[in-house]
Amino acid sequence: MRTNIVLDDKLVERAQKLTGIKTKREVVHEALRLLILLNEQAEVRALRGKMPWDGNLNEQRQTRVKVR
Repeated sequence: MRTNIVLDDKLVERAQKLTGIKTKREVVHEALRLLILLNEQAEVRALRGKMPWDGNLNEQRQTRVKVR
């Protein structure tokens, strides 16, 4: 999708210095990827404690690694 936007030059320059990204376009793409990732992680964190789990954690730990 092509669009024209006005970017804060200081923010773009700071992002480029921190990340080593050379172009404004790639800075914007990386910012969008990070925004999506953070929001998806927040959605997963919101599920913490809300999903039922039936199992034996100690049993699973013992079968994963054999203790000598």
